[in-house]
Amino acid sequence: MTSFTLEDLAAIIAARANASATASYTKSLLDGGPARAAKKLGEEAVETVIAAVQGDAEALTRESADLLYHLLVVLHQRGISLADVCAELEHRTGRSGHAEKAARQADPAPAED
Repeated sequence: MTSFTLEDLAAIIAARANASATASYTKSLLDGGPARAAKKLGEEAVETVIAAVQGDAEALTRESADLLYHLLVVLHQRGISLADVCAELEHRTGRSGHAEKAARQADPAPAED
């Protein structure tokens, strides 16, 4: 079992945000803007789904790592920390997923003036 955590990965991404784009893929993604990083996240999500459907455990492991990395890049780019996401997950654990989803759908949209 590894001791590497998502917090470790988030810290690496934050550190590489200060590197040069020629030396760091992370920096080049960040420099490409939110659309580039989000597009890459979407590509990785699709590749993860394909690996899951195909039942290839090794591919699913690799693609999941890519997906998590790219998600953390997008979050960093938008100033959202992993702790913010974990806090949201913690908030949701007080009720079932079905109840939580129903509550979100029942919330009325803010009125526009």
